[in-house]
Amino acid sequence: MNDPLTAFPVVVRQPIGWGDMDAQGHVNNVVYYRYMENARIAYYQRIGKYGLQDDTGVTFVLAANACRYRIPLTYPGTVLVGARVSEIGADRATMRYLIVTESGRRVAAEGDAVLVAFDVERQKKAPFPAALRERILRLQGSID
Repeated sequence: MNDPLTAFPVVVRQPIGWGDMDAQGHVNNVVYYRYMENARIAYYQRIGKYGLQDDTGVTFVLAANACRYRIPLTYPGTVLVGARVSEIGADRATMRYLIVTESGRRVAAEGDAVLVAFDVERQKKAPFPAALRERILRLQGSID
């Protein structure tokens, strides 16, 4: 069986909570974004983003995000959420996500987010930090 998460260097195991469900009896659409956020934060931790942020004053703001739902998720269950950077531009990066059921490895959702480099002190866009680009390449080996 092919593992759909092979290309994702960061994978977070996420139990589905009873409170994640909605009146239709499946995980609410908004909760998928929380799952992706958890994977994004784990990715940031792996590349040391927060230490670099302290040194440079450059963080990221979420400029856009999207999710394509493939199958409904229900409680009880566990999903695996993969995160990887698929593109780096002059002042932004695109992060891709894949949400997969732990049992059966079925793709439940695919998502992406545009993350813009942001200078906190000046309150405006900033160039994408070269040191962060290097850390991403070290982690992933390449960008799509």
